[in-house]
Amino acid sequence: MELNRIGLSKADYVGAKSTLCVGCGHDSITNHIITAFYQSGVDPLQVAKLSGIGCSSKTPAYFLNRSHGFNSLHGRMAPIATGAHLANASQILIGVSGDGDTASIGLGSFAHMLRRNVPVIYICENNGVYGLTKGQFSATAEAGSKAKSGWVNPYHSIDLCSLAIEMGCEFVARSFSGDARQLVPLIDLAIRHKGTAFIDVISPCITFANHEGSTRSFDAVKTHNIHLQELGFIQPQAEVKVDYKEGETQVVDLPDGSRFTLRKLIEAEHDVTRRDLALARLHEAKERGEFLTGLFYWNKDSKPLSQRLGLADTPLAQLGEHTRPPRQALDEIQARFE
Repeated sequence: MELNRIGLSKADYVGAKSTLCVGCGHDSITNHIITAFYQSGVDPLQVAKLSGIGCSSKTPAYFLNRSHGFNSLHGRMAPIATGAHLANASQILIGVSGDGDTASIGLGSFAHMLRRNVPVIYICENNGVYGLTKGQFSATAEAGSKAKSGWVNPYHSIDLCSLAIEMGCEFVARSFSGDARQLVPLIDLAIRHKGTAFIDVISPCITFANHEGSTRSFDAVKTHNIHLQELGFIQPQAEVKVDYKEGETQVVDLPDGSRFTLRKLIEAEHDVTRRDLALARLHEAKERGEFLTGLFYWNKDSKPLSQRLGLADTPLAQLGEHTRPPRQALDEIQARFE
């Protein structure tokens, strides 16, 4: 087997066998996560996997079986990620949630995690339905979409990418579960981002949203999927090759020696450093009924929550008794609040 730069094979990054419906888009996302972590040479022992409740939240069991994992309550993945980071800022956090987990019961927690810039790779497997409870519309389903039961959704959808940008997230992207060429480079870059990296992945539900009239069927997504830009990722210690046929290419060098490349499309040139332009692109696409995919906004100089709070370099989880504040210091702190 071919080994990566830390001596592991791709098999070292897999997990248990999936129990999801055959053909589920979530399984494709699992494979893309495995590929990105393998290519990036991440040590699985330095990773913590987080999830909430739902079909999507089962998927961390299917990748990185050597990593730590925590399956939290419905909609509570974000605060668990916050606590995990504050306890041990040296670990890489990846959270997989769903549109119900993120946009409904967990919306408040999600919003505050974004504004605090908790460093977690937050992947929302977004299918617009509640798969575990038989296909009711979620808050991200488009108005006018038709359910398998025949019910037509009367409500406007929540655009999680627009919300993330408004809440101060400094890495916001969207992709499609079946688009490995786009999604794998996005995850590669998210691994290196110093803050919340939010990726909204449109992942059609093969059981409850793959029929005519559904705006989240495989055919509907493929028909209305518009790429914002072409993406590439060059791993460290690899031969550097950038080959694009036309358009302007922007190469960003990253601290670990890797490179991220963006090629602006002629039809829709986009500057990923501008929040206002990202929101405008998203709003325009929504009005046209399109799924705009790509990297919308990215601040490569982002500072995570631990740096903003000025925490010690040694993780709290690793501090010994001799490094903890004495009882007198704690009493003085407590007295300030009396």
